Amino acid sequence: MKNISITKICLLGFGEVGQVLARGLHAHAPHLKLRVTDKLLLKPGSRARRAMADYPGIEFEELPALAVQGCELVISAVTAGQALAAAESLLSGLEPGAFFLDLNSVSPGTKQRLAQCIDAEGGRFVEASIMSPIEPARLQSPILLGGPHAQEFLPLGQALGFSGMRFCSEQVGRAAATKMCRSVMIKGMEALIAESLLSARHYGVESAVLESLSNLFPMPDWPAHARYMISRSVEHGARRAEEMREVARTVQEAGISPHMSSGCVERQEWAAGFKPVLQHQELVPMLNAILDQINELEKIHE
Repeated sequence: MKNISITKICLLGFGEVGQVLARGLHAHAPHLKLRVTDKLLLKPGSRARRAMADYPGIEFEELPALAVQGCELVISAVTAGQALAAAESLLSGLEPGAFFLDLNSVSPGTKQRLAQCIDAEGGRFVEASIMSPIEPARLQSPILLGGPHAQEFLPLGQALGFSGMRFCSEQVGRAAATKMCRSVMIKGMEALIAESLLSARHYGVESAVLESLSNLFPMPDWPAHARYMISRSVEHGARRAEEMREVARTVQEAGISPHMSSGCVERQEWAAGFKPVLQHQELVPMLNAILDQINELEKIHE
């Protein structure tokens, strides 16, 4: 199958990113047949299962191998740690020549293993790295494409509404390396800001610390920016920790010890335990709430 027109899409993964993609694809091209699969659909109380009612017109299939049958395009948007297992779960139903667009934040080595897995079954693997948060741009988010099938897929992806897609390289792994090395900075900054300002708030010097940061990193509103960065770790810490494990693997694959990235894994996992503090819209009340929760946990373990 040399040329493919996209009439049916299987979306693998129905978490935050998957739901954004489902809404965007359905709105941009309502004539398409969109099928969604996620292992959590098997669990009656899961968020994925509960969200099904909010997506009329979209077909849901619990078994990946059945979900991909007849689909010219599979889009994988699972968590980083599940990327390979999710791909393997659908291989028996993958159509010959179907594109497999992998949006997961994983290392170049993992992308290469995914490519081997899909191509060995006659699919056409395209790596994709989202270079920004999925919100608010959604389908218009900047996305780098890589692999030998990337240039062929690019106009198809843009026609589906992915207007931010750009070709990166025919070599699988370069788009992933760009994303992962960026994450060393972005997720690392989230971890550093949380650790710095929680300690500063304990000593009552957070205002002075924030003011001094503007000397090197000018920012219109450092308290608001810091609150946003900390909230990202609190809200998405579990998923970010999985991604940072892949980041650490990326650094390791480059022959460099991932000291900072490994530490970031721990801080992101830790932050995910403080979700009640998201109710606070200002930085200092959020910091106070985290410190109060830390103190309560310490009392429990005394």
